[in-house]
Amino acid sequence: MRRTPAGIPVVSCVLAHESRQIEAGIEREVKLELPAMAIGELAQVLTAATPGAKVSVTGFMAARSARSHSPILHLNTIEFMEGI
Repeated sequence: MRRTPAGIPVVSCVLAHESRQIEAGIEREVKLELPAMAIGELAQVLTAATPGAKVSVTGFMAARSARSHSPILHLNTIEFMEGI
């Protein structure tokens, strides 16, 4: 965990997704990894998470920085999924 100059906690992570989706009537397997970050109280929640934990998240996509236009997911909510 790092902190902003204002002292707000920030945590970065990588989310992995695997599913089967229908595209043009054909089932396909989807796998991807997506960089994500949490700020404030949510950063502290994410720090306590076990690596590999199943989660459901919401958030928004933005450019990583003014110089890097690669996407990063800014997390707004994290729900830990038990037994999945």
